[in-house]
Amino acid sequence: MPNYRRYRVSGGTYFFTVNLLERYGNDLLVRHIDTLRTVVRDTRSRWPFHIDAWVVLPEHLHCVWTLPCGDDDNANRWRVIKQGFSKALPDTEKRSAVRVAKGERGIWQRRFWEHTIRDDADYAAHIDYCHINPVKHGLVKQVSDWPYSTFHRDVGRGLYPSNWATSLDPDFDYGERG
Repeated sequence: MPNYRRYRVSGGTYFFTVNLLERYGNDLLVRHIDTLRTVVRDTRSRWPFHIDAWVVLPEHLHCVWTLPCGDDDNANRWRVIKQGFSKALPDTEKRSAVRVAKGERGIWQRRFWEHTIRDDADYAAHIDYCHINPVKHGLVKQVSDWPYSTFHRDVGRGLYPSNWATSLDPDFDYGERG
């Protein structure tokens, strides 16, 4: 079994990708968006973090968080969010024998992908990546058309024009690995 090591930075800013176990044809996250929002809000009240950007797609999400000074524990926050969301839903998903034996639900992939933000350019690229993702996946034609994103909050703050990224630029780096 691999020994996963996370680069932990006290008060750091991180980009995350978190996936449902069954990704294809699954709309669980947007179908239960209010549950997810409640769980995140409750988690933040006990283990604070700043949401720099967040986008929820049908079967995965991307976000950028900044942790409080002196705190580097993003893994516990994800554990609490995943558990809280799972416990709030009826136990109807298919589960493997291994998950059943371990008492695990079959909603989330076990791990999450994390990237520690290095500088301002890295920060801006990952914030943009969060916001452009619904267009990249063909869910909407304009970023402003996707309701489950902090893009709307950031437009209200004057950080983006409402017509930002109204069409995909073929030269834009969408953060995908080649």
